[in-house]
Amino acid sequence: MYFPYFRGRQYELLALRDLATKGLITNSVHPIIEPVKLIPALKNSLAAFNTSNLSIGLILNPNVGDLADESETIDQLLNNLETNPVIIPSILLNESTEVILRMLSNKGIQKSNILTVLDDRDYLTTYSALFKTTSPKYTLCPDDRQIRRASHHKVLFEDKFKKRSRNADYPEDEFFSDNHIYYDSEDYLGFGDYSIVGNEYTESGFAPYAVAIHIVYFAEDDSLRIRHFISDSNDDISDVAGKFYEAVSKLYRWYSDGNHHQLTTGLQTLLDHYHKRTYPGLPTLKKLSIMHHLELVGKYLDERLPV
Repeated sequence: MYFPYFRGRQYELLALRDLATKGLITNSVHPIIEPVKLIPALKNSLAAFNTSNLSIGLILNPNVGDLADESETIDQLLNNLETNPVIIPSILLNESTEVILRMLSNKGIQKSNILTVLDDRDYLTTYSALFKTTSPKYTLCPDDRQIRRASHHKVLFEDKFKKRSRNADYPEDEFFSDNHIYYDSEDYLGFGDYSIVGNEYTESGFAPYAVAIHIVYFAEDDSLRIRHFISDSNDDISDVAGKFYEAVSKLYRWYSDGNHHQLTTGLQTLLDHYHKRTYPGLPTLKKLSIMHHLELVGKYLDERLPV
């Protein structure tokens, strides 16, 4: 099972909504949202998964964004559990974990139905104490020996996207992940990452000098690699649409050069923009790259997991 983790930005939520409503994602993929704002797109994405009867995790005690340390918003997030039964109640191991667990218990939600994210060794003692007698449904954790030894129902969780400070600094091609190949043999229930976004969280974007399209693909050995299609005219921030066309032209050439088997709806939409010479905007570009990633990995898992 694959657990892609998102911070609940608008374009991420729209990607998840479209994947659910268009039937492009199955229960081999369990997205997790750490909401950063209470925006309509959050409600709509959760509703889309509920309508499609697909499970999705919702972090109830976010560490970043407008909702971090805002106790009054917890009740609003909890309300989503009542209207969307497909939601997996999810919590970060932090200073608010025990409070959230009590609130969930008051709503009749057992620890065994909760997803936890244990990515900080300083909270290992807290985890062990809170889940001493009842294990969580899933524990997302890094490949850390002490954490791995103490946690239960483990999901291998790592940031696989190598973020660069400038788009122009990305290499043409690099390794992304092989966790989907080995997680089962290494005693994990699944694997997770931050897709093509990465763990770093920033409140706002900026006008780029270079436009980058990040596309994951399966290599011949079944490992996931990532191709970075970068614009050429990167001396200033003018003509972003032109920069996009330079980048998407490289994507088209790569796709045409023997990579048709990597096709997804997200990738096809990008190719449509190439043929029509249209510019979708940077947020939509990220949305389509996320959609491609999740659909591609879902297809891979669906072909290999037992029915």
